[in-house]
Amino acid sequence: MFVHNKRLQYTVRVSESNPGLANLMLEQFGGPQGELAAACRYFTQYLGEDDPGRKDMLIDIATEELSHLEVIGTIVGMLNKGAKGRLAEAVEEEGEIYRAITGAGNDSHITQVLYGGGPPLTNSAGVPWTSAYIDTIGEPTADLRSNIAAESRAKIVYERLIALTDDPGVKEALGFLMTREVAHQKSFEKALYSIQPNFPPGKQPPVKPFDGIYYNMSQGVGDLRGPWNSDENFTYVSDRADQSAVDGGDGRFSVQLTAAEDQVVEQMAARTMSDPQSNPMTGTDLGAGVVIAAPTGN
Repeated sequence: MFVHNKRLQYTVRVSESNPGLANLMLEQFGGPQGELAAACRYFTQYLGEDDPGRKDMLIDIATEELSHLEVIGTIVGMLNKGAKGRLAEAVEEEGEIYRAITGAGNDSHITQVLYGGGPPLTNSAGVPWTSAYIDTIGEPTADLRSNIAAESRAKIVYERLIALTDDPGVKEALGFLMTREVAHQKSFEKALYSIQPNFPPGKQPPVKPFDGIYYNMSQGVGDLRGPWNSDENFTYVSDRADQSAVDGGDGRFSVQLTAAEDQVVEQMAARTMSDPQSNPMTGTDLGAGVVIAAPTGN
C-alpha cells in the first residue's frame, strides 16, 4: 500500500524559467539513469526478494526513488512554467515565443508543444521511457552489483546537470539528489558484502583454470600490465598459439546428425556450391560504364 505526503522530500526553489534546462533535466525523469527507472528496478527486485533484510531495503529505496522522481519532475515543471503560460495564452508574437523556447538549442520546443511544459516520460532527446532500462536478473549478487553501477551512473548525470545551471535553488536540489545516489550505493554495497560468498555471482563454480587466465588478445603499442592482468592475479597468455583451442582439442567444430539430416545437408551443400573457377557477368559489370584511368603525375 502506498500513501503520498504532499510535501516534497526536498524543497524546490527555482529562480527563473528556463525551458532549455528543463528539457535537459528530463534525463533524470524518463532517461535510462533516471529516477523512474531506478524506482521500477528496485520495486521489481523487492517483489522477488526472499531475504527479509534485502526486501525491506529494496522497498525503502524504491519508494524514495519515487519521491526523487517527484522532485526532479517538479523542477522540470517549474523551469517550464513561464514558457508554458506564454505559449498557452499566446501573449507574444509567434516568432518571438518560438525563439524563446528554442534558444537553448535542444528539444525544449517539443516538450512545450507536445506536453504543455509538463514533464513527459522521455529522456532529454525525447526518447520514450522503456522497461528495457530495467536489467534485473533475479540473482541478488548480480542485481546488487547492477544497482551499484546504476547509482554510480545516476550520480554522474546529476553532476553534469549541476554544472549546466547557475540557479542556486536548482543546484541545491540536484546536489541533494546526487548525494542520495551515493547513500543508496553504500546501502547496496553493504547488502552485497553481507552475502558470503558473493563472488562469483550465482551457484555454479567457474571452470578451472580459465577463471584465472588473462588472454592478451590485442597486442602492439599500448600493451600495459596492472592488477587487472598481473602475474600475481592471472596467468598471462600472449602466445597466439596458446589463445586458441584452449580446451586441448583441435579448435574445430563438429555436430552429430542423423542419417536423414546428413542426407539433406549434403543435398543443400551441393545445390548451393560455388564455382571458384568462374568469373560470372554480374549487374555490377553491366552497370559499371566506361572506366576512366586516373591521371598520372609528371
